[in-house]
Amino acid sequence: MLLIKNKKATFNYEILEKFTAGISLYGFEVKSLKKKMGSFEGSFITIRKNKKNHNELFLKNFYIPPYQEKNTPQKYDKYRLRRLLLQKKEIKKLVEKTKSDNLLIIPTSFIQTGYHKIKLEFALARGKKKYDKRENLKKKDLKRNLERDYKLKLTN
Repeated sequence: MLLIKNKKATFNYEILEKFTAGISLYGFEVKSLKKKMGSFEGSFITIRKNKKNHNELFLKNFYIPPYQEKNTPQKYDKYRLRRLLLQKKEIKKLVEKTKSDNLLIIPTSFIQTGYHKIKLEFALARGKKKYDKRENLKKKDLKRNLERDYKLKLTN
């Protein structure tokens, strides 16, 4: 079940390949996401090396407000780093593609798989140029006008 979707991801980026990953969250963050509270604005995924020199993926700048203000810890950071849970093979594949093809890893949506399980869908993407965005807007307007005309013909 879809919880939150990044609406600007398909507008600003050309999505090449999609992935899903678990994400480490606190309990009250899970409750907030189930209530569809959160914002993708300014969020992105980074690759870091840990102490054992293995690559790890982190979701950065994703805003999750506290579920209940009074019951959250005082030092809670709403924009904290959240670790993505992936296998080493998948991480290696993503690192290679981002370095060789100059691609980005962007978060696209949060989904609920089980009652307590929330996963992040993310994608390998390439940034769109300004003229590509204009073309998409023109196509959308044209499609909307055609559908409107078709509905008017059916009613007459």
